[in-house]
Parts: sequence; structure tokens; C-alpha cells
Amino acid sequence: MSGNGLSYGEQGGEAAPELAQEAATTTTPSAPAAFGLFSSDTKKNEDLKQMLESSKDSAKLDAMKRIVGMIAKGKNASELFPAVVKNVASKNIEIKKLVYVYLMRYAEEQQDLALLSISTFQRALKDPNQLIRASALRVLSSIRVPIIVPIMMLAIKEASSDLSPYVRKNAAHAIQKLYSLDPEQKEMLIEVIEKLLKDRSTLVAGSVVMAFEEVCPDRIDLIHKNYRKLCNLLVDVEEWGQVVIIHMLTRYARTQFVSPWKDDEVVEEYSENNFYESDEEQKEKDRKVKNIYTMDPDHRLLLRNTKPLLQSRNAAVVMAVAQLYWHLAPKSEASTVSKSLVRLLRSNREVQYIVLQNIATMSIQRKGMFEPYLKSFYVRSTDPTMIKTLKLEILTNLANEANISTLLREFQTYVKSQDKQFAAATIQAIGRCATNITEVTDTCLNGLVCLLSNRDEIVVAESVVVIKKLLQTQPAHHGEIIKHMAKLLDNITVPVARASILWLIGEYCERVPKIAPDVLRKTAKSFTTEDDLVKLQILNLGAKLYLTNSKQTKLLTQYVLNLGKYDQSYDIRDRTRFIRQLIVPNEKSGALSKYAKKIFLAQKPAPLLESPFKDRDHFQLGTLSHTLNSRATGYLELSNWPEVAPDPSVRNVDVAEPTKEWTGILGITKKEKPMEKFYSESEEEEDECTNTSSSKSESGSESEKEDKEESSSDESSGSSSSSEESSDSESDSKESTANKTSRAAAESSVSEDNKKKAKGIFKKRSTSSSSDTEPTSSEESSPDSKSESDSKSDSESEKSGSATSSKKEEKLVQDRKASNRKDVFLLDLDDFCPVTTPVAVPIAAVLSPSSTADLEGLSLSNSSVIDVTTQISVPTETHELLHRMSGKGLAAHYHFSRQPSIFGDHMVSVQVTVTNTTDQKIENIHIKEKKLPPGMRVHEFNPIEYLEPAGSITVSMGIDFCDSTQMASFQLCTKDDHFNVNIQPPVGELLLPVTMSEKDFKKEQGMLTGMNETSATIAVAPQNSTRLVIIERVVKAANLGVVPSGQDNIHRFAAKTVHSGSLMLVTVELKEGSTAQLVINTEKTVIGSVLLRELKPVLSQG
Repeated sequence: MSGNGLSYGEQGGEAAPELAQEAATTTTPSAPAAFGLFSSDTKKNEDLKQMLESSKDSAKLDAMKRIVGMIAKGKNASELFPAVVKNVASKNIEIKKLVYVYLMRYAEEQQDLALLSISTFQRALKDPNQLIRASALRVLSSIRVPIIVPIMMLAIKEASSDLSPYVRKNAAHAIQKLYSLDPEQKEMLIEVIEKLLKDRSTLVAGSVVMAFEEVCPDRIDLIHKNYRKLCNLLVDVEEWGQVVIIHMLTRYARTQFVSPWKDDEVVEEYSENNFYESDEEQKEKDRKVKNIYTMDPDHRLLLRNTKPLLQSRNAAVVMAVAQLYWHLAPKSEASTVSKSLVRLLRSNREVQYIVLQNIATMSIQRKGMFEPYLKSFYVRSTDPTMIKTLKLEILTNLANEANISTLLREFQTYVKSQDKQFAAATIQAIGRCATNITEVTDTCLNGLVCLLSNRDEIVVAESVVVIKKLLQTQPAHHGEIIKHMAKLLDNITVPVARASILWLIGEYCERVPKIAPDVLRKTAKSFTTEDDLVKLQILNLGAKLYLTNSKQTKLLTQYVLNLGKYDQSYDIRDRTRFIRQLIVPNEKSGALSKYAKKIFLAQKPAPLLESPFKDRDHFQLGTLSHTLNSRATGYLELSNWPEVAPDPSVRNVDVAEPTKEWTGILGITKKEKPMEKFYSESEEEEDECTNTSSSKSESGSESEKEDKEESSSDESSGSSSSSEESSDSESDSKESTANKTSRAAAESSVSEDNKKKAKGIFKKRSTSSSSDTEPTSSEESSPDSKSESDSKSDSESEKSGSATSSKKEEKLVQDRKASNRKDVFLLDLDDFCPVTTPVAVPIAAVLSPSSTADLEGLSLSNSSVIDVTTQISVPTETHELLHRMSGKGLAAHYHFSRQPSIFGDHMVSVQVTVTNTTDQKIENIHIKEKKLPPGMRVHEFNPIEYLEPAGSITVSMGIDFCDSTQMASFQLCTKDDHFNVNIQPPVGELLLPVTMSEKDFKKEQGMLTGMNETSATIAVAPQNSTRLVIIERVVKAANLGVVPSGQDNIHRFAAKTVHSGSLMLVTVELKEGSTAQLVINTEKTVIGSVLLRELKPVLSQG
């Protein structure tokens, strides 16, 4: 079971061994007398207070041991708090440790007194003893007063860099406590979590992942770089940490890898060769099969590293691994966990209950997993009812033609059980076996009929209910059984059973024409004393007999209806009135009375006898939600497998992430190692190398060498926390380098694709690059012919991506050669934008800051130019104007075209698509009765004369929204109908993109400060911090023009409002620590704040 609370913080490894030993020695010889039944509590506590105020450390230590002993026995020692807290500054380490144990227990209850000692706790955070530092942090985080949140935050930050892994572990525990106290600290806590996730200590791993799950479970990007490390550390982490990490990695894997379950289907589909196929065609097919699914090496790493944990002594760990294999492993490997789960059935009843529940869910979908262990699920007489019922459920799920005879013999024994609830469940299980396996249906039915003569009323009642369901599947052959059950009606008193028999007789009254009227006569006598459930079936029986055998039963039915008319139950009276009006025709009767026979005697579908565990599989196995079959608080949903796996290179940690934005600012370029060319990042780093001068490259490599020497010396001395971090990163890179050879075959396809894209770039660069790029180009030139031929078989997306990069590089070379021309324009974006790419990228996205500055000097005039330009990105999202159901077959959708409106300068252009979904022509489609806010105008489209069936037409209209997001309401009319519709614009569609230089942008921005400026700080995932991604996301969300920027970490956008022409200036400035500053300058402050609110989630989402 995965705990979704803070309880983990107090479990495995939480208490130091030394503290436990101290607490264990609390039973002194005087203890029995002191804790006696008649001892005076006041006197005893006075004695302890005197000892705590003594000047002797031995007396204080003895008192503290006795107090901790009291706490261990569950006694209340809170009144000693003032006396104990005085000793928090004691110089004796043994006393101090026990004082902290006490304070951890009572700090939350006695907050005011604990606050008085807060300066002592802060000093203790710098104590040389790691146990004191950790205990001080735990006490500090236990004082749940909002006023000390900043102090706690500072303490957690310092502790996260502590040399002791035990202190860092406690810092991770404190994160959860602080988050529950003040959720507004989330962003700062995420920074600490990110830092602690890089920690290589097995003691810290489980605690920090628990903090991650509590604070920011959706920040998957924090796990990428630590994924392989967590997989490799998993075996050495403590048990409760293993459970948390496995559950987190299960969720992570479902978002990063493709489904391994398609593999089986693919193999079946291509298993047989076509007789007429040539060998080449067959090879092509085989290639397709291989390309459809190959397991990601990281996916395999997770499965391989969790498998040994199936032998863990902790049931929770075994259960966690079992659910991981169930949700992530190929179906052929899922059976690996069966034996381990069956082993857990030897544990106590609570563990058995949870394990059996999960096996019950598994056995519905994959019977083969547990069939070899069938005998392990046989019921023992000593099992409690809940365990018996679950085992019975599993046996029923595993039943098939081969083992059904064995199971039925077993079930016969269970029916005789003294546990009546279990006996009733067994009868239901027999019924399910009978419906699932047609070969034994008759055998089961005969057995159940024999049970009707059982002395136990509950067994008989349950048998009747199950027989009723079975007879519905094939009623024609079982007239004798129905007669036998009618005879039992006098003896059976259980309402459900009586109601079932009456329903059967009524439903098949034509097969027992002599018995049915007599049964109605008997039950009419006892009508007033029957249960409501039985009364309803008596009424139904009377109605059915009235319709099929009215001669004999007309008066009898009327008598029963009269009794029902005056019954105390509202339901009975209501049903009586309904039946009387339906079957007894009179003047008031409607048309329904003609169809009474069809209504009452209609063929009813046979009921499905299904497992109660069938609908539990949508919850993750091993969770509280799965056990309760209801979503529990804190439950994290498992996402569906992605269709296409995200980029696996995000998990590579051997090379620093090659983002041009940051390297441009730092002015440092890392020299590439020959081993690292295998991975995709290395190719991108070579790009960077060729852009910089050889001198800069040399200085970069020298600085890197110096860094390495420093880190190695720090590691050997081990004098600071930074040394640990540097050694961690070094060992990370060593580990990943060592794993490269084993991963080579699996990752070769990815790296080859990246190489193909890069080779075209290197060819074009070779003419203008400096001497330091010659080795690179010579290395890459040899397999050129192969890469060119292979690239033809790439997918369309890869082609477009490589074409884009090639064109950009080609353009770069041309611009450098033609720097003396006068016809180069900085904002001539069309040349840089391939046809296949939806987002136009300005020059600054491709060029380095220096080349951008060169090009800026080529502008023909120095005057400021602010002009409307064409749209950069047209959103494909359409909005529903009129649903086909509401529009009686007429459907309408609209989208914003982002073109200047042909109807007026102040209008927003809207494209409306009208569709006829009926099979008749719709005539005269037009707009009328416009209900608009003051100042808003609508230029309607020309009336559409007619629209053919299944026809569709797109028309343009203009709306002047007056720079507001208010709805434009009007009526969309046809010849016969009119429908109220409305259009509400997103704030990004109220803008028109403008072109301007960076100089003009800054000038305008300087005039729009103070009240005209709104800003926010947002968290940006590392993969979303590239220039291309930011531009694409911003221009997709709002109709903004891109302004060239001379700085790689600052992105500028400009537009003007459609109605008033007010400037809207947007700046996105990337900062350290995956954050960005979003600033909007505009006179229209309301639109500015709304745009800020809409852009924040766009930039921060992963």
C-alpha cells in the first residue's frame, strides 16, 4: 500500500539508533513502583521536575529517560513541558538528544513555550553532532506556527546542503511539514527538492521522493536527470523509501515510454507469410514489425532493477513491484510476480486481504498468471470471512473447462460451511461458473435445485435467486424446476427468495398455466403481511395472469389491486394505480393500454453475473483507492501510454544540457569528448563549437580542466557539501559512460537520426568555419553517402525538421557573404520560414548575438518604424457556435483568422463555418437581432440562400469588440427557425502583430512603466526554455509579432489592439533556476492583466 500522507516521515530510519537505545533503557528498578496503579501522578511529576532542575547531569538524564519511557507507554507527559524545555540548551549530548525526542512529541501542542526556545533550536542547527542538527530541524518543523515559516525555510535550505545524509533526510521530511503549513512556499520548496533529488545517498532518496510526491507530483521534468540514478539506487534504499520510489517511477514510466502491450498484437498480425509475397516484400514487412515496438533501454532498466525486490521481506515492497510489473511490463513478463504474491498469503490476515484484492483484479484480465497456484487459494476453515470471500472470488475467476470439476467439488464443501455469509457467496460463485462455462450449466443447475431442500433458509434463498438468473438464460427446458420452486413458496420466508419465485412464475406463466393462478390465490391471502418487495411481485404476477389467463384470474387480480390501492407503502399504491390503468381499459386509458401485453411480457435480457472486482482496474493496484474502490484523497491518476515516446535524451546526465541561451550568456563552450559523440546532445554541442572562435574554445576547455581539478581535490578532502555534489556529478558521468556500450545497440537508431540531421549542417558550414572545426567535419564526412540514402526513408516530421535547420544554416552563410549588400532587411522573415513550419522564427532565434548585431547595422534608416505585419501563427482551434442538436441539424463553428478585417480597421476578422447535417435543404441562413454591449459592432455575413444536405460553407464576418472580452450575442436564423448564439474572443485575438526594432521597443517600453506595467515570475521547464519553443507558445496563444533581440535570454513581442491601436509589449526574460520574468507594458491595463494571466500557464506547462 502506498501511503499518501506524511506518515512516511516518521517511519523507516526516522529515529536514530542511538535514541532508540536510550529509550530502551528506560525501565529502571524503580519504574514499577513509580508507574503503579495507585501512585499519585502529581507527586511523581513533582519528583521529575525536581530532578530536571537539579544541577547534576546524572539526575537530569535519569529524569529524561523516565519521561521518554512514559511517552513510549502512551502516557501523557505534556505538563512537564516547561521543565523539559529549560534543558534544551544543556551541554550534555545525551540529555540534549532525549530533550529533542520529547520536544518532537509535544512541540505542536505547546507551541507558545516551544517558540521561546527557537533561538536555541537555530543554534543547534549548527551543532557539530549530526543527530542534534537533525533533531533540531525536526522540532523546528513540528512547531506549526505560520510566523516561523521563514525561519523553517532557511533551516531547510541549509540542511539540504549538510554534509550528513541523515540531516539531509530530515530536511526532506521537513519539506512536507512546511508545505502543509504554508502551501505558498511551494516554488522555493521545489528548488530544495530539485537539489535533494540529485543526492546520491540511499538514505535521502526515499524521503525526497516522498516530498516530491506531496509537493509537486506533476513536475515530471525534475525526475528526468535523476531517473537512472533512482533505478540503480533502488535496491539499497530502505524499505519504505523503495515503496514510494517504485510508485513514483510507475507514474513516470507511463508518461515517458510507449506501451509494451502492442508487441503481442504485432507479432500475431505478421506471423504468417503471404504465399505470393516476394522475399523483398517480406523483408519490408519484417522491418515494419521491428520498427513498431522496441523497448526503451530506460524502460528495461526499471523492470530489471525492481525484479530482485520481489524477494523482499516487506510485503509493501513486493506489492509495489507487482503493481509496477502489472502496469508497465509486457504481458509475457507480468507472470514474474505471481509466485511472490502467492508467498505473501502466508502473512497475517491484513496483508492477505490487500494481496488477495489485488490478485482478484489481476485474475479477471489475465487468468494464466495464477492458474498454476490454484490450490493456494483453497479456503481454510481458520480463515476469516473476508479472506474466504476473496479466495472464492479468485477461484471463480480462474475457473475453466479443465479445472471446473475440481472447483465444483471444492464448492460443495464450502456450501456446508457454518459461515452463512460465505455459504451464500459460494452459491453465487456456482451461478457465475454456470454462466461462464456452458458445459457445466446443467450440472450446476441440478446441484442448486438439490440445495433447495437444505434446512438452512439463507442457503435456500440464495439458491432460488441464482436459479432464477440461470433460468433466464434458457427457460424453455426448465418447466419442472419452476414447478418445484412454486411448491417451496409455502416454506420459504426470505423476501428476496419469495420475490424471485413469484417473478419466475409470472415471467413463464404460460409454461405453468395450472400452477400460476393457484400461486396468485395463495399470495393474495397473505398480501397484507408480505414484505414490500414481495407485494410488488404479487402485483406483477396478477397483471401478467390477467393478460394471459383473464378468465380464471380477472377477479383475483382486481382483488389484489384493491388491496394495493390502500397499502401503507407509497410505492405499492403508485404501482397499483399504474397497473390498473394499463391492463384494465376504461375511458381514461391512453394509447398505452393497447400495448400492455407487449410491455409486461416482453423478452427480458438474461442478467450478467460479473465479478465485483471488474470495475476496479481503473485504479492503480496497491493503492488505498483500489482497496476502497473509490477515489481517495491524494490519489494520483496513472496516465495513458503516450502514442509516441517523448525525447529519451532528457534522461542523459553525462553532458550538460546544450541550451544556446545560457551558454551565450556565460561565454563558455565545453569541448567535446570523443566518447560522447554517440549521443544526440554531442551533435548539438558541436554546433556550438563551430559558432565560436578557436580561442574561446581553448579557453573553455582550459577552464573545464581547472573545474575538474578543483572538483577532484574537493572530493578527496570532503570538507564541504559542494564537494559531495561535484563527486556526485562525476560519478554520474562515469556510470553513464560505462553503460554506453551496453546501451549502444538500443540507442543507435536515435543517435543516427540526429547525426543525419547534423551532417547537412556541417557540410554547409565547412566553407566559412575556422580551423578548429576541421577534425569534426573530416570525422563526419566518411558516412555521408550512407546518411544521404538513409535520410530518404525518414518520416515527414524528421524531413521538415532537417529542412528547417539546413535552410537556417544556409541563410546564415549567405548573410555573412552578402554583408555589404544594401537590400538586406532584418525583418524579412519569409526567407527564414519553411513552408512546413507553422511558426515563423526571427533571425535572432538562429543567429548568435554577435551576428544579430552585425545585421542590425544593415538597416537602411534610423527612424523608428512601427507597422502592422502579417500574422505569425494562425491557431487551428475552432469554437462551437451552434451544436447540431440545438440547431435542428444546422451546426456552426467559428475561428479567428488573425487577418486584418475587410469590413473595417477596428474589427476582428471571424471565419464562420456553417454545416447542414440534415437530409433536407436549409434555406435563407442569416443574422438578425443583435444584442451587443454599448459601442460593440457586428458586420454580418451576406445571407446564404440555401445549403444542400451534408453541405458546408465558410463565411467571413467582422466584430468590433471595443478591446474587451465581452460576448457578442446575436441570432443565427434560417427560413423557419432562429437560434441564440454568441462569440467570445480570447484576449490574444484582440491584437494585431506589429514590427519594430529592438531600439524602438525599448523606447516605447520606457514610456509605458508604472501603472502601465504588469509582471509575474513563472517556472519554466528546462526543455521549454529554448527560443523556438517560447516563440511558438507565445504566438500561438496571442497574435503577437516577434521583435529581434540581441540577448539570448530575453524574448520580445509586440502588437497593437485592434480597436484603439494601443501598443502591447510583451517581454519574457529567462533567469537562473528554471524561472522566467514575464512583463507586459500597455496603456490597456485590463487587457494586459488578462493577457498575463493567459500567458503564464502557456509558458510554465511541461
